[in-house]
Amino acid sequence: MSLVGRGAELRSLGRLLGRARDGGGAAVVRGEAGIGKSTLLAAAVRAAGEQNLRVLATTGLQSEAQIAFAGLYQLLRPVLDQVERLPRPQRNAVLAAFGRGDAAVPDLFLVALATLGLLGEAAAAMGAPVLVVVEDAQWLDRASADVLVFVARRLEYEPVVLVAALRDGFDGPFADSGLPEIPLPRLEPAAAEQVLDARAPGLPGAVRQRVLQEAAGNPLALVELPAVLDAGDAAVPTAVLPLTARLERAFAARVSGLPPATRAVLLTAALNDGEALSEALAAASLATGAPCTADDLTPAIAARLVEVEADGARLRFVHPLIRSAIHQGAGLGPRHRTHAALARVIPDDDRRVWHRAASTAGPDDEIAAELDAAAVRAQRRGGVAAGVAALERAAALSRDPGVRGERLLRAAEQAFELGRRDAVVRLLGAADRLELSERQRWRRAWIRDSFDDGVLGRAQAAWSLAQVAARAAAEDPDLALNLLHGAALRCWWTEPGAEARASVVAAAGKTAVARDDPRLLVILAYTAPIDCGEVVLERLRRPGLAGDARAARLSGNAAMAVGAFDLAAAFYSGALDDLRAQGRLGLLARALTLQAWTSAQLVDLSVAMPAADEAFRLARDTSQPIVAATARATQAVLAALRGDEDAADRLARDAERASLPVAARAVLAAVQHARGLAALGAGRHADALADLRRIYDPADPAYHGGHRCFALGDVVEAAVRAGRPEAVAGLVAQMSAVARRTPSPALHIGLRHARALLGGDHANLEADLSAWPFARARAQLVQGERLRRQRRAAESRAHLRAARDTFDALGTIPWGDRARAELRAAGETSRRRAPDARDRLTPQELQIAQLAAEGLTNREIGERLYLSHRTIGSHLHRIFPKLGVTSRAQLRDEVV
Repeated sequence: MSLVGRGAELRSLGRLLGRARDGGGAAVVRGEAGIGKSTLLAAAVRAAGEQNLRVLATTGLQSEAQIAFAGLYQLLRPVLDQVERLPRPQRNAVLAAFGRGDAAVPDLFLVALATLGLLGEAAAAMGAPVLVVVEDAQWLDRASADVLVFVARRLEYEPVVLVAALRDGFDGPFADSGLPEIPLPRLEPAAAEQVLDARAPGLPGAVRQRVLQEAAGNPLALVELPAVLDAGDAAVPTAVLPLTARLERAFAARVSGLPPATRAVLLTAALNDGEALSEALAAASLATGAPCTADDLTPAIAARLVEVEADGARLRFVHPLIRSAIHQGAGLGPRHRTHAALARVIPDDDRRVWHRAASTAGPDDEIAAELDAAAVRAQRRGGVAAGVAALERAAALSRDPGVRGERLLRAAEQAFELGRRDAVVRLLGAADRLELSERQRWRRAWIRDSFDDGVLGRAQAAWSLAQVAARAAAEDPDLALNLLHGAALRCWWTEPGAEARASVVAAAGKTAVARDDPRLLVILAYTAPIDCGEVVLERLRRPGLAGDARAARLSGNAAMAVGAFDLAAAFYSGALDDLRAQGRLGLLARALTLQAWTSAQLVDLSVAMPAADEAFRLARDTSQPIVAATARATQAVLAALRGDEDAADRLARDAERASLPVAARAVLAAVQHARGLAALGAGRHADALADLRRIYDPADPAYHGGHRCFALGDVVEAAVRAGRPEAVAGLVAQMSAVARRTPSPALHIGLRHARALLGGDHANLEADLSAWPFARARAQLVQGERLRRQRRAAESRAHLRAARDTFDALGTIPWGDRARAELRAAGETSRRRAPDARDRLTPQELQIAQLAAEGLTNREIGERLYLSHRTIGSHLHRIFPKLGVTSRAQLRDEVV
């Protein structure tokens, strides 16, 4: 097809290819069917050849979408000889994904890191950059699409360029990736006329005008419609049909005039989930009962419907709409016979069973059992989406209602794991129409009401989940804990009411597990952080509680919820390595988000800043929007503590946009906390008071019962500095009563700070705040201010000096500036704060510098952060001059 009218798009691709040698990138070419996406990609391949780039390609096929990693295998097959150069975990993961290894279930993102590594090794082996071309990305199997989007986001410093073609109107990883896009609009009238006259010169005026009108600037329509209209075919497209349907009719008309044997081979190729010509010919011969040969394709090639590779091994349709037209035009009987024939000639178990399933309309327990086994194989390889599809089809073919229900629930559980709400709703809807056992009904309730970590859906689900859990507690404690965890998250994110909270706590008490089981402590902490705070903290402080990484992570979550941030930080510090090693990026994103929030509350910015940055990127990669919003809100808090009002405002608005539609109160409270801290640091005390008061108003969407305990000192400081201490008198009395019900460290530290501001009680100066240096420095600042106002300047300086030094060390610039101003007023000149690594580096650069300072190699850092070792090297190349160092040994003094 012509490239007329595509100059701007060609220049965009040219610029992308031009970056390949110095650091690659990615783009998604978008547009309707027939708009010229494949033509543009073909131009990119030609340009890559002229620049000596290596080209790797894959094409999504509708019929192949149920085969996990099928598209990725097609892409990487030419470079699998480089797999031995990968670290062992990555090598094992990618081989297991392709069914060529015995490793345990590989995490999708470990496969993705292996893919990134393989592309880099391929570029290194050839000594030239690589162009990755993805045709019809909308039809890639989900596992392959997820992997390639993950890779595309990490090509900034790689000698790899990825270009994907995506048809408009399709959802999926590429559609929601946020990658740069090259949209292809319809051609302008002059360009459309040029294309038509070049391909169909001499058309009668009326026909020419009709083609231009119906094609409406679509290049494929300009090429294909003239033949149909000029021939006066009975299937002339009509204006009431969508353009895609008109094009399919045009192709169908062309197919209908071909010999029967040609049509049989085309139907077989259209239904096949591969491109091997030998498979199509063998299956067509079986379906028709007569030998079919490559010669039978000659009329189809002449009609520009298919192409056959020079070696005769592979057959491809010129355009996906041809495949679709053939499929739609065939009757049900011929399709069933052709699928059955394909099942007889295809050796691969997974492909064969899908053709068997497509060859029958009624129940078939034998095929259902084979699909169930295929689902297990898919899950073992990490292809969860393929497993969901196999179980759903197996359920449809199952005669026994109990077996059908079990398969639907297993499919729903796996769809739940993927975060596919639409699939979960559909599968549970099908299960609802069956007679399920009581245990199955418990599982159904857990899947339905625990979706999205309790953020979305009914707040009342906390109560209903608690009722189901109470019934399951004795018979199946693990399922009961799962149900209660969903209920507890509802209590944390939403406001279900006192009765619902009490029902969750009561059901937890009846569950037959150890009283210090971290799963139970998380449930209690999320559900009732004030009323259960004492028992949670008492159990968390027992020696040896967190015996493994999972227990440590859960214990950290519980400690965070009750405001024991120092305890939570200790738990998290040892809980994340296992998640990294296993490649469990969904859980890692959540754990990093809470580690970042915890460290932000302790004002440990060297931990919080890189953790929040990585958490946001991983939450985006793993499609967890509320986790990403929580990370954004934490970044807003950090920006406020650093005195960057513009960044704090921008990040807070990002988090708020994602959280308001789902009423995620915990995030909205964090957003208001960030705004209040930013205003407080800037001296806008009245604004800070207004922002922070919202956290304490039960009628406000930002009200949060647990977060009230974290912001008390800030709201009181805002009121006092605004000259309105009376505005928080009732609030302090209310939270003092709350403090008598819970030993929450955050609340008691905040309450002591509030009392110091209101009445001179400086208990925080005497308390052990070694793990809370910011709180101690604030107490020193308040005491120094009070002494200076009492004209005791000499006594004030020691407090103000200590506060300044701590604020400078922590990186809380506005508070350090306030301490300096007070010191000047007390008669002491104060040096300016020297910029440190947190000022000079991005959060990701800070994290890389910290790991390099610990002695990790580039490859080890890359494995830890899911980046390539080349990307790490490029970052370090930029980090060294920013910090003024020339070796890794010098990094330790700058970042540790």
